[in-house]
Amino acid sequence: MHTRQIATLTALCMFGFTPLAWAADKPTDAQIAHIAYTAGTIDVEAAKLAISKSKNKEVVAFAEDMVRDHEAVNKQALALVKKLKVTPEDNDTSKSLTKAATDERAKLAKLTGASFDKAYVANEIAYHKQVNGALETLLIPSASNGELKELLQTGLKVFQGHQQHAEHVAADLK
Repeated sequence: MHTRQIATLTALCMFGFTPLAWAADKPTDAQIAHIAYTAGTIDVEAAKLAISKSKNKEVVAFAEDMVRDHEAVNKQALALVKKLKVTPEDNDTSKSLTKAATDERAKLAKLTGASFDKAYVANEIAYHKQVNGALETLLIPSASNGELKELLQTGLKVFQGHQQHAEHVAADLK
């Protein structure tokens, strides 16, 4: 898929919209690195908001896990691009993800208590579903460097666990 299209799909799906059909261009390794790093950073920022706003111990613990895990994966990604002498390339997908996340954080920031907790966890479920789908169907298959592909596959396993964890937290919040 074209990077602009995957960004739009991710942003739209995060907010419940149905995407349109797309062309089949694949991102470069430099673009993939930037998209992956951006996606991790977005989740760290959302988690930090949850840590500062939530009074629910389970939500805070989940958010702390998100910070720890996404920062660790981003650290590995930065080390890998440095080793490979690849400069992550900003792109339409990264920009679209950042804008959608900024908008979502603004909505979350207005909520308090149980309303915040439920909205944050619901967003985490939707976000991880979309990122995991993009990793499986676009980013991993498009990566040409074996080490980058391996890091993305490891990230996918971690992020699938995040999605399951978020689903468990959501069930407990009902």
